[in-house]
Amino acid sequence: MTLAPPGPGAPEPAGGTSHETGPSEDRAPRRRWRLGWTWLTPTALGMLGSLVGLLLFTSLRTEPAPPLTRTDVQQAVATAVAKAAEAPARSTEVFRTILPSLVYIRTEGNEQASEAQGIGTGVIIRDDGMVLTAHHVVQGARRIIVTFADGTESSAKLVSAMPNDLAVLQAEKNPELIVPAVLAGGATVGDETFAVGNPLGLTASLSAGVISGLNRTIPPRANREALTNLIQFDAAVNPGNSGGPLLNRDGQVIGIVTALANPNNERSFTGIGFAVPISAAGGAGNLPK
Repeated sequence: MTLAPPGPGAPEPAGGTSHETGPSEDRAPRRRWRLGWTWLTPTALGMLGSLVGLLLFTSLRTEPAPPLTRTDVQQAVATAVAKAAEAPARSTEVFRTILPSLVYIRTEGNEQASEAQGIGTGVIIRDDGMVLTAHHVVQGARRIIVTFADGTESSAKLVSAMPNDLAVLQAEKNPELIVPAVLAGGATVGDETFAVGNPLGLTASLSAGVISGLNRTIPPRANREALTNLIQFDAAVNPGNSGGPLLNRDGQVIGIVTALANPNNERSFTGIGFAVPISAAGGAGNLPK
């Protein structure tokens, strides 16, 4: 006999269940899947958060640096020295620039001059070897002797004297290589400045400072006329610096050192020096303007 499928309201066969898939059997697995997903979501999120935290901790954690060894220190010092050697100090460059143009001056036979006034400094300012200096360095001297940077020594004569304590000299014998200094202007208060000369007979000495004032005036005194339109600076100068160049940070001559402030009548530096602007030398010895 063939059994028909149970119809609506027909009882299920006793002792078993139908092998056909009905609506009631479809709903049960879906309920189990939803229940399982609901239960797994917090667990999965927790595990994911832990993994992310572990990765962040690992990436941000810094291992303690190993202790420095003697070799490490030596290498660091060598590197610092090498970097410093690559770029010389500005003052070193200025000194190298002006040194070939620097002149040592000494005078003899000036009865009115003191021993300190018997030495001074000059700077070559033309291709023919003409030397610019301060007039008071050579004023009244019976003999002027100049020594150039290469050691060449020669007698010199006064070619031209100018107001504001400037003078031009011409040596009887020039060095084989003449290196004129570069002349410049445009000094401003606060600019770096360098003075190079022969203070107290100490040849080719450099000092550094800043321009601390402009348009200064020194009233007339002791056989010297009034000095006007001076550059005031604080780079150290002493007797023997007179006539030497005052330089800017490029090694260009912006003035000629002419005086130092000595309120106590002491012939030593007290913090203020004065220089004649190089523009004032425009007509001395047919100098280029």
